Amino acid sequence: MDDMNMSPPSSNPNMTMMQMTFFWGKDVDILFSGWPGHRLGMYLMALFFVFALSVTVEWLATFRFTKLGASRVWARLGQTGVHVLRVGLAYMVMLAVMSFNAGVLIVAVVGHAVGFLLFATSLLKRPNSDELDLK
Repeated sequence: MDDMNMSPPSSNPNMTMMQMTFFWGKDVDILFSGWPGHRLGMYLMALFFVFALSVTVEWLATFRFTKLGASRVWARLGQTGVHVLRVGLAYMVMLAVMSFNAGVLIVAVVGHAVGFLLFATSLLKRPNSDELDLK
């Protein structure tokens, strides 16, 4: 009855298990194995990278690829390319959040919020003369 071991076989005894609950701390792998390492500065740089990715995703969501004088086919192809880039970057943000590090989750959400505030709202748009309300 020694053959009744119910634990799954391990192909690599040195392999570590992935964190499956949210945790705080700088010792995390984000997107790539061994990155950002165990130094606080590298962790902060990784958080900034995830933040920048999130803002870029929101910017690309509002980006319109129209060039004067371009044919409709080329304009549609350009817009499709921007969409593909946006989806790819959004998946990178999702994979970063799947590191289950609370800091990464927070900067991803804040990055999306800042990007939406800057690009999807009228915060940075110059008002037209007929939109000004000078009461």
